[in-house]
Amino acid sequence: MVKGALRAMKLQLALMGCLLVAVLAPTAATDLAAAGSTPAPQIKLSQAMVPRTGMMDAEHPMPMKERMQKRFPQPVRVGDLIGLPVIDLRSSTIGYVREVARTPEGDIELVVSYSRWWGWFGQPVAVPIEAVGIEGRQIVSMDMSPQEYAKAARWVHTNETILPQDATVSIPLSRS
Repeated sequence: MVKGALRAMKLQLALMGCLLVAVLAPTAATDLAAAGSTPAPQIKLSQAMVPRTGMMDAEHPMPMKERMQKRFPQPVRVGDLIGLPVIDLRSSTIGYVREVARTPEGDIELVVSYSRWWGWFGQPVAVPIEAVGIEGRQIVSMDMSPQEYAKAARWVHTNETILPQDATVSIPLSRS
């Protein structure tokens, strides 16, 4: 019985000590700051562009290539893009990247297998790389809505150059 009472008293003392530290610690930190000690370094957060794609209102449209440059394009290996899901702004899967092609004009296009059913059984659609952004292991369709994918013509390889897996392209960043 004495051991049980002693154990209970130790537990009570420990809890009171924790309570005392919790009450006095903020006061001690304030006193140190007031006494002239150096404050803790401030954390600076950066914020991505708002609105999320860099699009302006109807009176001040911004070209797609200019919006891409404002989203900090990063070099990515083509082989790492193949097979990534392409999602819309609601995080629904639109399709999957099949290939990456360069047009005769030098523009880069992602060949996406678009489908209304979560990207399954899709038809190939060419998507300008300026219209998407990479976010982790997925591609976000930022400047091309699912309705535009549905209206887009089926992509057929004609005079585009399919880029090899070890080629590098620049793709802008995205944020949700």
